[in-house]
Amino acid sequence: MGNRLPCICVCIFVKKILLYICCTPYAYRKKMACLILGFPLISFYRDDRNSEVALDGPAGMDPEGVIESTWHEVYDNFDDMNLREELLRGIYGYGFEKPSAIQQRAIIPCVKGRDVIAQAQSGTGKTATFSIAILQQIDTAVRECQALILAPTRELATQIQRVVMALGEYMKVHSHACIGGTNVREDARILESGCHVVVGTPGRVYDMINRKVLRTQNIKLFVLDEADEMLSRGFKDQIQDVFKMLPPDVQVILLSATMPTDVLEVSRCFMREPVSILVKKEELTLEGIKQFYVNVKQENWKLGTLCDLYDTLSITQSVIFCNTRRKVDQLTQDMSNHNFTVSAMHGDMEQRDREVIMKQFRSGSSRVLITTDLLARGIDVQQVSLVINYDLPSNRENYIHRIGRGGRFGRKGVAINFITDDDRRILKDIEQFYHTTIEEMPANIADLI
Repeated sequence: MGNRLPCICVCIFVKKILLYICCTPYAYRKKMACLILGFPLISFYRDDRNSEVALDGPAGMDPEGVIESTWHEVYDNFDDMNLREELLRGIYGYGFEKPSAIQQRAIIPCVKGRDVIAQAQSGTGKTATFSIAILQQIDTAVRECQALILAPTRELATQIQRVVMALGEYMKVHSHACIGGTNVREDARILESGCHVVVGTPGRVYDMINRKVLRTQNIKLFVLDEADEMLSRGFKDQIQDVFKMLPPDVQVILLSATMPTDVLEVSRCFMREPVSILVKKEELTLEGIKQFYVNVKQENWKLGTLCDLYDTLSITQSVIFCNTRRKVDQLTQDMSNHNFTVSAMHGDMEQRDREVIMKQFRSGSSRVLITTDLLARGIDVQQVSLVINYDLPSNRENYIHRIGRGGRFGRKGVAINFITDDDRRILKDIEQFYHTTIEEMPANIADLI
């Protein structure tokens, strides 16, 4: 009898598992399996996705280049999308004339309730894509959170909220940016009063859900913007915690400028037969951005090279990227000592100070901004004509986010990379990764800016 008992227990357990598999909806089973057993299980689900597209899969042609997609409907104007009249007014009032390539493909499947993985380079209107889909689906008569958007930085979350409000100007939509560094009580007061769309950083959003001031029962859309950044840089657990609090049938939309394979696999744990809209990697280098390098030989020669460069150039606005907060502070001090007027921003600063600096930079009262990769994702500063990588990015996928600050939507831009002898291998790796050529800076650089 003692030997039979373990066998009986195993049989009962297996029987319960089989009943669960047979009687429980597939989507919910998968969601719970991922949450309980962890992300690596995603590999078991890869073969059952009829809508999955491989990285070398079928390609379709769009105005802005080659796009791989499992969604074949293309809408080349907003009027044909059957959007609300007041939303169309907001779209045209915002300055859009026709949808970009990603908008032509992604808005309609999002509106129809499909889970979507959408990838496009910086500056192609990704934020407007999911914002339009959200505004088309929400019921403004219900003063509850119906769409939740997560972003990796406070600045990006704030910018997304501005876009939602601008596009929804004629819809009486209520939106709130729920970010760290702001007053928790004020956040709670606004959320308790009811907001249709909440945009935020993962930590603050999870805190507000835990406090029960951000109610999740009416959320039907969950958006991860810059998903690669959030999932690969420490936000995975927080996103998972938020996801567990949402209704099991929530629609999930992932958008990013890059989608490494490992991040795609992790992302699919949240999704049900997602529509994939993926830009080929070689298309990700932005048109209109001229890329150069300056060989400064060694680290301590960079400052002199930078000062010489600014002495010879007439620049509207520029951004200088460093890899560490300490170097941002040091370079800001050094530039000031050489009588250059510069601003600095990084994650150690108070939220209030960061907002003031960004406001000054956007308005043009500050012309040179020194920062870390905090600014490298999603912050649209339209007047930037020059980006200088004082340090090459430690993560090659951040390169396109940095140089994407200049030349957006066809405006001309220049990116200059300072490299030491030790950086040559990194520069070559970036060129190979993006299938691009970065040439040595010419003597007539002033004519190109």
